[in-house]
Amino acid sequence: MTGVTGESGGLLGRLRIEGPTMPEALAKIAEMILSDPETAAHASIVDLAERSGTSTATVTRFSRTLGFKGYANLRVAIATETGRAEQARWETDISGDIAPDDPLDGVLDVITAADTRAIQATASGLDVAAVERVAAAIATAGRVEIFGLGSSGTAGREMAFRLERIRVPVWYRSDTHTALTNAALLGPGDVAIGLSHSGRTREAIETLAEAADHGALTVAVTSFGRSPLAEVADVVFTTSVHETTFRVAALSALHSQLLVLDLIYVAVAQRTYERTAEALELTVRAVDAHRVPDTTNNRKRPRREKPL
Repeated sequence: MTGVTGESGGLLGRLRIEGPTMPEALAKIAEMILSDPETAAHASIVDLAERSGTSTATVTRFSRTLGFKGYANLRVAIATETGRAEQARWETDISGDIAPDDPLDGVLDVITAADTRAIQATASGLDVAAVERVAAAIATAGRVEIFGLGSSGTAGREMAFRLERIRVPVWYRSDTHTALTNAALLGPGDVAIGLSHSGRTREAIETLAEAADHGALTVAVTSFGRSPLAEVADVVFTTSVHETTFRVAALSALHSQLLVLDLIYVAVAQRTYERTAEALELTVRAVDAHRVPDTTNNRKRPRREKPL
């Protein structure tokens, strides 16, 4: 059986070199595997035959040509190698170190890996029942107040914009005095959301505490579940962060915060489906006149000359 030693010298590397020299039917299978190794690793022998335009007998012959006893062994080898390749990509520069002279394609890999890992970690730790509780409260709330500063403020503004579009009475506050005075006007049935990566932003803590004193449901979105902000909140959503050079933790938290808020927004929209659908239709129509018309599908075809 062929050994798997890595992408360049293993099975996939061998297919890149030997595939073009194989008989036509076998070359088709090699090409299909190389075009999407991950799919091939999970495909049945029938699926692989259909995708490559060959037969199951040809797939078996292909497997034996490469030194495998049968297709099952080939598929295991593909899965093993693609798994190692994915792990290698995941771990490459995952430390987040970016040097001044690093090429941008490498920088892109670092940022993508860091943000993907943070989002996945945030998702895996989300309490869906807590999301449902907050969404249900927002859907019927008399007022929703959102507060955040800096990068957290960006996430807060986005959430307010989304909820406004579906007729939720929501306000985003970036001024501390305005946030505190409006938090004091909240009561039972209202919701206050405070965002702070560190959970130690004094203004966010004070605003959420003020809202809690008047009976509003308080929600904290922070990377630290035992922070002062979390202590004054009824519901806490903990976000994950992976720093990179030039992107400190507070700046890297935005994508994870947006994930949490986006899920809450969608859950609210589900609970107010008819109202949401009508509101979205009305708002799209209201700004439609300010969009440049899309003529890509309306271009007139050139007239064909009539035959003489």
